[in-house]
Amino acid sequence: MRGIFANCVLAALLLSGAWADHHQHYHNHGSEHSHEDQMSCHKLSHPNAEFAFALYKNLNAKPEAGKNIFYSPLGISTALSMLSTGAGGDTHSQLFSTLGYGTLNQSQVNEAFQHLFHMLDHSQENQKLDVGNAVAVRTGFNPLENFLKEIKHYYSGDIFNVDLAKPAEAIAEINAYISNKTHDRIKDMVKDLDQDMVMMLINYVYFKGQWEEPFIEFMTHKADFHVDDTTKVQVDMMTGKGYYNIYHDADNHTTIIMLPYKGTTSMMIVRPDEGNMKEVEGYISMEHLRHWRNSVSKHYILLYLPKFSISADASLGDTLKEMGITKAFEDNADFSGISDETKIKVSKVSHKTSLSVTEMGTEAAAVTIIQVVPVSAPPSVRINRPFLVFIMERSARSILFMGKINNPTLM
Repeated sequence: MRGIFANCVLAALLLSGAWADHHQHYHNHGSEHSHEDQMSCHKLSHPNAEFAFALYKNLNAKPEAGKNIFYSPLGISTALSMLSTGAGGDTHSQLFSTLGYGTLNQSQVNEAFQHLFHMLDHSQENQKLDVGNAVAVRTGFNPLENFLKEIKHYYSGDIFNVDLAKPAEAIAEINAYISNKTHDRIKDMVKDLDQDMVMMLINYVYFKGQWEEPFIEFMTHKADFHVDDTTKVQVDMMTGKGYYNIYHDADNHTTIIMLPYKGTTSMMIVRPDEGNMKEVEGYISMEHLRHWRNSVSKHYILLYLPKFSISADASLGDTLKEMGITKAFEDNADFSGISDETKIKVSKVSHKTSLSVTEMGTEAAAVTIIQVVPVSAPPSVRINRPFLVFIMERSARSILFMGKINNPTLM
């Protein structure tokens, strides 16, 4: 079957009570060059990572015990940056402050995202990575032309109209768009639409990759995964045998395994030592990821990793408010860059992700790989208790997805 899929969709709904008459319609475009792309989009890597970890700490403080956490920091940052393009006053400064863009202005952020999408577009060899944006506009609402131009130019946004006089059709149209962009991995994202909705901002991230070193399919076996001290579940445990990039950080009580995909993307697994998950979650930051990535070295091991498929749904409104984005949700929000005729505010921010990890990486024909290996029995590393996972794209230095797998059997 498939090796890894990771997807997310984020939708932000903008609400209002009154509309104007006509509408605009725009399509996709992109451009620019490689060194410039790198220099520009690296401006985003640090703030986006800081935001990613702040978001993790907030989400982690409120889940039910044992729940998996999984989201796309890149997706959420992109949607909020699109929103900030049309924001002013305190509404804008709160978005920028929470996103960590203190030293940047809106033009620099827009240009950095344009370069980032251009780089990700060119990271397609041996992997499928789609990051994109759209704006669904209520028929009769007339966003400012400049806002639509910026969404189209900098964020490669598709812009389409939905008729809220026919809500079932509007919902079906938005869901069909999202389903198509995530290759049917995320369906029925939108269940209902607020009658006051004027616009929906949509961001999607879809990733499908093949492991550079596939797991050995016939060696997958049933094994225990220890959710906590008193709970264990049975998982399909995959087995990999070979040279893996690994690092035991004794000072920080973790073992790190880097699993590269073919292409420019890698999965980093962070397995805290027994009883140390809370401590690791307390200190972890982008600096640790950088240190771990630079410290791994090849060791010949047996690696045991659960095969799993999970999805996570989050309504991020409360989380974003707790992180400092409050004004955008209030009646006196300033989105004068989107409409100078209609007062609008954000009503809801929804985020949905799914992740599937299996032996191969994609549908693939059987391949025989012969490696010269040591004769003695290799040491084994077992991922058989809760672990953190990061899916990172190397050229743009972006965290595409991250989270905590508490229980691989929870769908």
